Amino acid sequence: MPRIIILGNSGSGKSTLARALAATGQAPHLDLDTLAWEPTSPPTRRPLQASVAAITRFMDADDSWVVEGCYADLLAAAAGRCTNLVFLNPGVETCLENCRARPWEPHKYPSPEAQDQNLGMLLAWVRDYETRSDEFSLQAHRRLFDRFAGDKLESTSRPNIDELVRLLLP
Repeated sequence: MPRIIILGNSGSGKSTLARALAATGQAPHLDLDTLAWEPTSPPTRRPLQASVAAITRFMDADDSWVVEGCYADLLAAAAGRCTNLVFLNPGVETCLENCRARPWEPHKYPSPEAQDQNLGMLLAWVRDYETRSDEFSLQAHRRLFDRFAGDKLESTSRPNIDELVRLLLP
């Protein structure tokens, strides 16, 4: 059974690919945004141990799963149990285009207007992907991807979701 991790910049296609994989009925999907942050204003990161414990509970609940996010620190905790690591790295400009076209994400924002109010900050954050050195950066994603010894795939163009689903599922 597949146990898949998908990582990349915001707007790289992680959630789209994860939803497509989950829609096959073979693997439940965990978006790390749903457990990485405390529900405070402004949002603050949840303690790493609490997030890792929640990820572990999710992985323990099924023989197959898809975990996606931009959190290299959290993804590293799941990497030892995954069968496939997918790095969506289509470039910053593609990620920016995808962010601008992103549908409303009700699990992250109370309204489309609230999401739109955050767009400027998101676009600035996406632009800094290649120069940051935090757990959300290209540097951290590259390190996690390069160190992973199992089956892995890097997509450096706009991902063909249907093709990736065929490659990843038996």
